[in-house]
Amino acid sequence: MKFSEIEASSWEELRPYLDTCLIPVTGLTGREQPYEVTEKLERLRDVLDWVEIPFNGRVVTYPAFQYQTEGMTQAINDLCRNVKSSGFTFAIVVSADFEGKTEELPQADLIVTPRGFALDSREGAGGRVKAAIQELWLSKKGSGL
Repeated sequence: MKFSEIEASSWEELRPYLDTCLIPVTGLTGREQPYEVTEKLERLRDVLDWVEIPFNGRVVTYPAFQYQTEGMTQAINDLCRNVKSSGFTFAIVVSADFEGKTEELPQADLIVTPRGFALDSREGAGGRVKAAIQELWLSKKGSGL
């Protein structure tokens, strides 16, 4: 679900089922031509599909970090921590073009990028992402959370 699809009146009822927050990162620099921006947004959409489609009803997609800035990695890390403190159990960063290192985002439970899940086909990468998310959910459940 997109954050904008959730009404205030239904949030408390939905909250137990929507335990995972997706944080999209576009990674624009501002130096792209309009068609390049379109291409980046389409790539991000394709990567988000790996999570949103199979897990519809369990994940909430928040607004994207569109532009790279000084301190962006820390801001993303802070956002992961904040959404978890507001009630989400998991924060997953999703990007087609993330340049950072996973250890720079210790508050993210998973970082989904084509590079991190690359295979010969999109279906293969999507399947690997699905398995990684299911493993994440099972590991937290098994640890008593």
